Amino acid sequence: MIRNAMIALAAAAGLAACATSTPYGPATGKSPYGFSDQRIEENRYRVVFRGNSSTTREAVETYLLYRAAELTVESGYDYFVVTEQDTEANKRYSTSPNPAFYGRYYYGYGPYCCAFPYYAYGWGWGSPYDDYSVREYTRYTAVAFITMHKGTKPADEPEAFDARSVMDNLRSYIVKEPAS
Repeated sequence: MIRNAMIALAAAAGLAACATSTPYGPATGKSPYGFSDQRIEENRYRVVFRGNSSTTREAVETYLLYRAAELTVESGYDYFVVTEQDTEANKRYSTSPNPAFYGRYYYGYGPYCCAFPYYAYGWGWGSPYDDYSVREYTRYTAVAFITMHKGTKPADEPEAFDARSVMDNLRSYIVKEPAS
């Protein structure tokens, strides 16, 4: 009894781990989800954040903005300007049929009724018009090109962000992977 409960608990924990959103961290060879950045020029970078199907668009865009600010501070700059930004949605669909027929198949009428004790699991017994369960999986990828600068952020440039202010304001929204 305890063994079955432990197996059920382990299975539930495994499924819960699969259904969690992408934590903030670098994309690795083990997982393509997370942030990556590429230096284009001395103060120009391409920053990307890829989320899994449990990560919302808002979280992906927040993580991208946080990474741009973090990269700016790490590189010794004070503010960054987003020169280009896009969020892509990669949608996939999964269908699964509901069970076509399950139970005893009765034929005949009245006292001549007989039961055919066959339990079919799919082939030959279902109707092509049966219901199908369709699930949509959406994975968001946010991409931004940024330039980094020193000094005070210009007040007349709406695409400019003070890196330290961004990090301070978004820190509470960032969920990092637990240290192992």
